[in-house]
Amino acid sequence: MKTTDVISVDAMGGDKGPATVVAGLVMFLKANPAAKAILHGPTAELGPMVEKSGFAAQITIKDAPDVVKMTDKPSHVLRNGKNTSMWSAIDAVRNGSAAVAVSCGNTGGLMAISMLRLRKAEGVNRPAIACLWPSRNAAGFSVMLDAGADIRADQDDLLTYALMGASYARNGLDIKKPRVGLLNVGTEEHKGRAELKVAHDLIGAAATKGDYEFIGFVEGGDLPSERVDVIVTDGFTGNVALKTGEGTAKLISGLLRESLMKTPFSMLGALLARGSLQRLQQKIDPRRVNGGVFLGLNQTVVKSHGGADATSVAAALNLAYRLAQSGFSEKLAARVASAAALAQDTIHDGPNLTAEK
Repeated sequence: MKTTDVISVDAMGGDKGPATVVAGLVMFLKANPAAKAILHGPTAELGPMVEKSGFAAQITIKDAPDVVKMTDKPSHVLRNGKNTSMWSAIDAVRNGSAAVAVSCGNTGGLMAISMLRLRKAEGVNRPAIACLWPSRNAAGFSVMLDAGADIRADQDDLLTYALMGASYARNGLDIKKPRVGLLNVGTEEHKGRAELKVAHDLIGAAATKGDYEFIGFVEGGDLPSERVDVIVTDGFTGNVALKTGEGTAKLISGLLRESLMKTPFSMLGALLARGSLQRLQQKIDPRRVNGGVFLGLNQTVVKSHGGADATSVAAALNLAYRLAQSGFSEKLAARVASAAALAQDTIHDGPNLTAEK
């Protein structure tokens, strides 16, 4: 069995409990018969679920009696988390038993354990969570980072995010030369906080060396547009934007469903447009793009939404498996190493750096 076929799964982190995680895992395994999973959590609780799933041959349970709660602070997790399912899931990647780890659990705790056990890539100050945002560009998605790994980010971090995000878009979405935008309250260069203005100059100066096109500042309305491939922001802003987008998608879906079921004529129209409506639903359904990738670590971790249902969990597992099969961790490690070095060069040389051809 190849390690790239094995996904390490934290069964206990989600808001909806391990039954939902197992249901999502079953959906994933049905679609990927060559895949295997190491499922972390209490054996007494997980064993019966796995036996009933019909996929016991593809799932190995690793007993982990404790759980990282959503309310636990990262410092508490680091001091007391060694027997938790989350710690166990990360350690399976660290020791080479699995290619990538997936958890629906506490984001701060997951990042803290990941940084401790997997270590940050050389030159990276703050790892970031990169998420996929449905958009009108050719790939169908944009990459946004940071989506919540750290609420802070200075100009140096934003430059590193731009370089890592461009690498992810290039390797994960096959975008040869990603267009990078810096999220701000306006597109004019004089707008925004001081660190954003400095980051604007740094990211622009590194564009040629980083092999991306910098389009300058972008606004919230540009996130789903065809204008940009990588959106760079701090974790506070990115997480608010992400959850606002998810909530808006659910609102639109709900209002559309209510309108189409209101009268006999609207119901007939819905029936005639059924195929188009299903394609629209799939396009804007946040569950189908669930899974943020931690960038800036030496190995790959995928963070699923805490409130994920089975479909969302399956989507995160599919993303993790695709990255494992492509050798993403090794590719990105090399990219991040060069990106981090480039970031330091750009920071030290200043925003007037002359890029090498």
